[in-house]
Amino acid sequence: TAPTAQAVFDSPGAYAPMPKGSKRKRGIRYLIIFIALVALFIFAWLQQPQYASPVVPAQANNPLYRDGQFHNADDPPPVTRTQSRLTLWYRFLFGKDEGAQPERTLPSQKTNLHQLTQNAVVWMGHSSYFIRLDGKNYLVDPVFSDYASPVPRTNVAFNGSNIYHADDIPQIDYLLITHDHWDHLDYPTINALRDKIGQIITPTGVRSYFEKWGFSRDKIVEGGWHSVMKTDALEIHTLPAQHFSGRFFKRNQTLWASYAIVTPNHRLYLGGDSGYGRHFREIGAKFGGFDLAVLECGQYDSQWPFIHMTPEQAAAAATDLQTNAVLPSHNSKFKLAHHRWNEPLERITAASADKPWRLLTPKLGETVEVDNNLQTFTQWWRDNNAQ
Repeated sequence: TAPTAQAVFDSPGAYAPMPKGSKRKRGIRYLIIFIALVALFIFAWLQQPQYASPVVPAQANNPLYRDGQFHNADDPPPVTRTQSRLTLWYRFLFGKDEGAQPERTLPSQKTNLHQLTQNAVVWMGHSSYFIRLDGKNYLVDPVFSDYASPVPRTNVAFNGSNIYHADDIPQIDYLLITHDHWDHLDYPTINALRDKIGQIITPTGVRSYFEKWGFSRDKIVEGGWHSVMKTDALEIHTLPAQHFSGRFFKRNQTLWASYAIVTPNHRLYLGGDSGYGRHFREIGAKFGGFDLAVLECGQYDSQWPFIHMTPEQAAAAATDLQTNAVLPSHNSKFKLAHHRWNEPLERITAASADKPWRLLTPKLGETVEVDNNLQTFTQWWRDNNAQ
């Protein structure tokens, strides 16, 4: 006879607890499934184009390439080890520093680039520049995204610093990329500009990113230090810098560089990212000086003293380059170091006193007239709107 419902309810084993071993096995099984799903998500996420890895053949005859990676000419250490790499990464991505970001929206003066006909440079924040020179348009290290990091929503752009987008950019004759770091080579920006880009100039190895992103190889001119691309009325020289490369964990698979643009009427130097070194004096002597030099003076730190210049070192580099004017870069858009956001501009202003060159400090988007030696700029970073 079948037991009654009450008999089942009253049975001593009806609600017997699951053996501890079974619970443990089930927990381990769930943990394995969870880890597998997370790993699958990460793998799928990393298949996005911005996470592409470069493909660079071994450089048997390149003195900068050994042990499977590129090196600086003097090869100083990229990091001074008083903190672990994990600590440095954590501080880089999540560190909080007083005054590292402006409290209010940064002031700007947006130039209509489609209507620009004069020789000019327009700073777009950090290390992004639009240049109009002798009838040609140049774009340098464009980053129009809201963050500059492999981890989304970290290193977010300061309020008011991202005023340009792909629609604001006219046809580009030459796109110049100094190296492959996220704050200089930004896939969403490059992809949005795809149909506007003419020739692409990169250091050794960086071409492979563009090829993976669907750009034709014949549009890309890649070269090592001291190589030059020439046309009838233009030379673009790929020149030394003291830095490093890498977009994730593997470093120095591609080269880093600075550039000189030389036309019959002008000489411009674009420094990219670089620590202070003898290459500035050598470049200045080689070219006999410059009309204007773009030099980084932000994101410096005692933990990496050889790969980013302090403002005082940038001032020394400007003198070494024999330039007539200096545009400071690598500041006022992303927090990549632990100084106050406006400290680089304060310090280079002080360091420029009594120097044989002019310091140019335009607002974001403000036109710098290359041929106007009398143009002046405000100390906008001291404005109440940017404090």
